[in-house]
Amino acid sequence: MSCFSGELNFCPECGNILPVPGRENTITCPRCSFKIPVRDFTRQVIKSSVVFNPLDQSSIVADSEEGAELKGPVIDRKCSRCNKEGMVYHTRQMRSADEGQTVFFTCIHCRFQEKEDS
Repeated sequence: MSCFSGELNFCPECGNILPVPGRENTITCPRCSFKIPVRDFTRQVIKSSVVFNPLDQSSIVADSEEGAELKGPVIDRKCSRCNKEGMVYHTRQMRSADEGQTVFFTCIHCRFQEKEDS
């Protein structure tokens, strides 16, 4: 007797998601080995979609007087020169691979750069 009920995409025995039907006559749950006849999936439509998140303040691109662009995520970090919030950051591996990366911060207002070693 099944302890789960619901959509056909899930195993009625353990609730695990079932694989997409293949060439076999049965679908076997990868977790509990419960078998379901493929004919139970007749007329079922399988579809997928990709949803992109909207652009927001976290991926702003700011232009400077020189025309260069600051690209990257904007974080809530106060600039030590102008004391305004908003810095863009990027990371680089400056030392050997067994040591942490160096994080470079650039103020989106005055373009002051500072670094932080991990």
